[in-house]
Amino acid sequence: MASISSSLTPNLHRNHIGFFSTPTNRAMSISMAGPRTRRPSRSFFTIVASTDMKRRLYVGNIPRDVTNEQLAKIFGEHGSVEKAEVMYDKYSGRSRRFGFVTMSTFEDVNTAIEKLNDTEIGGRKIKVNVTEKPLEPVDLSLAQKEDSGFVDSPYKVYVGNLAKTVTSEVLKNFFSEKGKVLGAKVSRAPGSSKSSGFAFVTFSSEEEVQAAISSFNNAELEGQKIRVNKS
Repeated sequence: MASISSSLTPNLHRNHIGFFSTPTNRAMSISMAGPRTRRPSRSFFTIVASTDMKRRLYVGNIPRDVTNEQLAKIFGEHGSVEKAEVMYDKYSGRSRRFGFVTMSTFEDVNTAIEKLNDTEIGGRKIKVNVTEKPLEPVDLSLAQKEDSGFVDSPYKVYVGNLAKTVTSEVLKNFFSEKGKVLGAKVSRAPGSSKSSGFAFVTFSSEEEVQAAISSFNNAELEGQKIRVNKS
């Protein structure tokens, strides 16, 4: 069964806490004013971060209805799980169809990859691999510019199966043929400036939403048939 820990930070050894050395007494306890804890060096934190990253698995192409608990249970059948997290879009609340699982040991990592990579969950073949290196940082200036230009509205459509090359500006121009587009926002994969394959487009009326769905659902945009439905 999965074993999910509330903290990933390893405990320091007891001998590192509550004592200091003097020429006369190498085990003198610290005064009642408060114990002094030896602060781990920068290299300690670097090693811990690197170790955690190497035990962290990327899990892709999972069904939208898989929860953190279910993901932990699936991987818990092949080792001890410290943390399991499905990634969700902050605007729609939908699963992004991928997540991350941190295993307790390198042996658990290897076993999980061997047993689960290219297997099916809910009819979808999942991908499981190690994420040793941090994801590339997003171009913050570009992200802030796109976010500031997006106008939200209750009249909104979800656009799926987008080509990676589609930008918010391309999407806005494409949907402008059937109504007044207030804003368009392509979702980016976490830690990257690349499109994650879906977006949202807002309009000024319900009629324009319906016109966009009827006109553009299954239409082709930059080589791919897109899905359009009400958000």
